Amino acid sequence: MSLRAGALVDSHCHLDDSRFEGDREEVILRAQQEGVGLMLSIGTCEGPPDLEAGIRLAEKYECIYATVGVHPHDASKADDRSLCRMEELAAHPKVLALGEMGLDFYYDNSPRDQQRTVFAGQLQLARKLRKPVIIHTRDAWDQTLGILEKHWRGSELPGIMHCFSGGPQEARQCLALGFYLSFAGILTYPKAAAVAEAAREAPLDRILVETDAPYLAPVPHRGRRNEPAFVAETARKLAALRGAPLEEIAAATTANFRRLCLPAPEATG
Repeated sequence: MSLRAGALVDSHCHLDDSRFEGDREEVILRAQQEGVGLMLSIGTCEGPPDLEAGIRLAEKYECIYATVGVHPHDASKADDRSLCRMEELAAHPKVLALGEMGLDFYYDNSPRDQQRTVFAGQLQLARKLRKPVIIHTRDAWDQTLGILEKHWRGSELPGIMHCFSGGPQEARQCLALGFYLSFAGILTYPKAAAVAEAAREAPLDRILVETDAPYLAPVPHRGRRNEPAFVAETARKLAALRGAPLEEIAAATTANFRRLCLPAPEATG
């Protein structure tokens, strides 16, 4: 079943990736044909000094918004100038959040102490700028949550747990910190029982869908390059798990994204 135009939001994709160089226009068109009205292009690119990858796409395409941030893989490339540049770029009207940021102790592409320092620095900047954050965590749940408890709790700001990979316990901890849970293609994988249980239990007003394209393509596209059009498959799986109509899940996740990242301007007068 096809969704109406603009029914879905892909809340996390890497459209700057070189795997889209040959057909990026077609990828965006396919997404729109599948009902994806907005895409959030994550601006981490290859790490500092280039933090503008998402902005370059957002300026070119009306349907794309952007973030700026330093991925934990690239923490070793960051310095004080990186945070200064992030602050400048965050003023762009299409930059909706900071990130993705966090900890990745699976690949350890940057030393763990540097990951922790750069993560905390970005959280502090986001608090200063009053921007939501997008969190990446892999094999580092306890330390990620500990840093969020120290540097984010009390901010009264929301955030997104990108590509949520935990179970119900981690979901409850993230929700208590004010985060939304963003479900990606992992949700469709047969062995992702804990993620599926978290998706069933999460409040309807705190869930999002994403692709993380070009990574983690959902079933039935697993093993292929992922792209924003495939977010519809994750939404279908989420609907099936919750026993809800697809249209309800699409409407809720889109409304959640807009409330989180695109609040209506305050009236003046």
